[in-house]
Amino acid sequence: MKKLHRLLVLPLLALLTAGILIACASSGGTGSANAPIKVGSKDFTEAFIIGEMYALALEKAGFQVERKLNLGGTPVAQAALQSGEIDLYPEYTGTGLLTILKEPAISDRQQVFDKVSAGYKEKYSLVWLEPAPMNNTQALAMTQEKANQFDIKTISDMAAKAGDLVMVGPPEFEVREDGLPGIKAKYGNFELKEYKAVDPGLRYKALTDGEADVTVAFGTDGEIAAFKLVVLEDDKQLFPPYQVAPVVRQQTLEANPKIADALNAIAPKLTDATMQKLNYEVSGNKREPAEVAKEFLTQEGLI
Repeated sequence: MKKLHRLLVLPLLALLTAGILIACASSGGTGSANAPIKVGSKDFTEAFIIGEMYALALEKAGFQVERKLNLGGTPVAQAALQSGEIDLYPEYTGTGLLTILKEPAISDRQQVFDKVSAGYKEKYSLVWLEPAPMNNTQALAMTQEKANQFDIKTISDMAAKAGDLVMVGPPEFEVREDGLPGIKAKYGNFELKEYKAVDPGLRYKALTDGEADVTVAFGTDGEIAAFKLVVLEDDKQLFPPYQVAPVVRQQTLEANPKIADALNAIAPKLTDATMQKLNYEVSGNKREPAEVAKEFLTQEGLI
């Protein structure tokens, strides 16, 4: 009898253990309605702020949230999303187009969004929610004084007067396809008076100290608003748009459809001017991204 009892119990235990393992595996960021929503971000100021906004909005909507911010660059964040280490993170349409999908640059915002939305869903079962109006694209900026002095408003204006101008920016901008070579190909083979290659953190200091006339910038850099800089219009539309949006695992979204409502409510609030201000609160005024995100969402009535 004892032997028979053991023969019956052991298979039952094996079945029970297998069931537990399957249940655990299915709840690990792969779409279980009871699992915490794992929110990630890349490793720079704006990503920290927006990632924290997403986490706060989801908590307000009643979800349990696990923060996995500051993961690293685009390849790391994308891999974490595909593996289920995270369920969503803020990404940029231009990055999705060029870096992940390896597609050629497109200047039209809607076309870029449609391309990444379809490509991500087909290749990776990932869903792009609504993009914000902000555009963190590569740009060129000048002080108001210098822009007035040289009568420059567009990149075409800058190219026409390049021989009188000193530009400051990171070393790779001199060789990148979307840097000086790309600008010259699109706007004419101009020659600058000088290009000063510096650490990215020193760009704005060089500009405001008068050591350069033009700086390489990004559309939502906090320093643009803080120093009241003029961003030159990309009048020939060289740079693709970089609108930010949540990218979510399809399985997670199907199990938790209210994620879309919570995060889509944030999107229209994130304009260029807003993100410049919020970014500078962190990069310039040295406040914590979580504090800045919570303050903003509270002011907007979203939490």
